[in-house]
Amino acid sequence: MLDIKSAFAPHRQAWWIAALGLAALYLPTLRDLFSTVWATDEQGHGPIVLGLSVWLIWRKWSQIDQEAETAPEQAWGGWALLALGLLLYLFGRSQRILSAQTFSAILSLMGVLWLVRGRGAIKSLWFPLFFMLFMVPLPAALVDAVTQPMKLAVSSVASDVMYALGYPVARTGVILQVGPYQLLVADACAGLHTLFTLEAMGLLYLNVVRHSSVFRNIALAILIVPISFSANVVRVIALSLITFHFGDAAGQGFLHGFAGMVLFMSALILIIATDTLLRSATDLLARRSRA
Repeated sequence: MLDIKSAFAPHRQAWWIAALGLAALYLPTLRDLFSTVWATDEQGHGPIVLGLSVWLIWRKWSQIDQEAETAPEQAWGGWALLALGLLLYLFGRSQRILSAQTFSAILSLMGVLWLVRGRGAIKSLWFPLFFMLFMVPLPAALVDAVTQPMKLAVSSVASDVMYALGYPVARTGVILQVGPYQLLVADACAGLHTLFTLEAMGLLYLNVVRHSSVFRNIALAILIVPISFSANVVRVIALSLITFHFGDAAGQGFLHGFAGMVLFMSALILIIATDTLLRSATDLLARRSRA
């Protein structure tokens, strides 16, 4: 872990110069993100991803600080990444495209790391840098193309489950009729953004637990997608049942936000349960291979 007192040592002046330059460049972008897309339910995960990424980098900082400095003849890659990041930033800023500006910040950070400490620094921070991709706002065209089929699938499964449980439910597209109440399955409940957020949470879980089994890591990463879908179904069912039993005001009030917590808690429980099953399967395969 980085010692706070040593953070201002003379040999770290390059870091501070780079940090001040990046801050001057990207603070306006952060301000725009916080006041627009990150203030919405669909992409409210952006600040969380940013905070977790900073924490992950901080954990590795002492290791990065010990990386070998980049020789001048090996700095071309860093300059290329930095130039590409700055060009993408200028394009995104001039056209007011937040996705381009946010992605350019990742490229610029990679370029600075390469220039100050070499490619080894990027390798050491590969997961935090990759994790930052989840804070990049998704293009509207992609969201619209993927979200509607996802909402239809979630609505269909949720209505089938509630019908099997004996509830009076009918479905028309993404509209659920539960008793006297009509509910619209919104993008925030079953859209691409929710899947994106849960995928980020699953990958963070993988990075924290650090399994040695390659099969277990790959299988869990793939299974996060159906886990996310299942968590969305649980959230829609929870909101529908809250509305049916306690009324529309409860479904759209505090308990609507609470259903969001149910979404992430159910996803986390499913991830841990799936990981436990994969561990059992891995141990069984290992015992059979030794037999």
